[in-house]
Amino acid sequence: MGDLDADVNRRIARRVKDLRAAQGFSLEALAARSGVSRSMISLIERGESSPTAVVLEKLAAGLNVTLASLFEGPDSDGQESSSPIARREDQLQWQDPASGYLRRNISPPGVPQPMQLTEVHFPAGGRVAFETGARDTPVYQQVWVLEGAIDVTVGEERHSLREGDCLAMQLDRPTMFHNPKKTPARYAVVIACESPLRRRG
Repeated sequence: MGDLDADVNRRIARRVKDLRAAQGFSLEALAARSGVSRSMISLIERGESSPTAVVLEKLAAGLNVTLASLFEGPDSDGQESSSPIARREDQLQWQDPASGYLRRNISPPGVPQPMQLTEVHFPAGGRVAFETGARDTPVYQQVWVLEGAIDVTVGEERHSLREGDCLAMQLDRPTMFHNPKKTPARYAVVIACESPLRRRG
């Protein structure tokens, strides 16, 4: 594990633990809500595991936050930055150890707005299946393909997206992303909530 991966895992560890504590969930309660085992949550909170995107999405749903919010963290003085600008060099990147997809949080982390913007680089032939269903608070997502192609299956509906296409969806059913091509894809994801889930905890 590289230094950057270790830093991201430490950030995730602190964020999951802080969100769980803020909502008063025990390890057992979060395990029951998320479908992630108590032992795995404990490993993640100690920074001893490199969780996959699928596991993190389950935890995010159990904590009633967005996946992107699990990568947020306090800055060097212990407080979240309130700058309205997120410079390119400061935008956190994370690679899913299972599928190899690379996501970059673009939105400024300290601004309490109900939307978040993420860029995803998806490898050729890559596939990620998120099993979670509806959250306590509705979460909406749009996927805008910038390069290449991506197939998105929402529940029983399959959508083939090509460069320039945009899909609007609600995160209330199992969802699968698949790159059917032999070249990488790049797309933007905009997530919006009826209330600012990212600020909870």
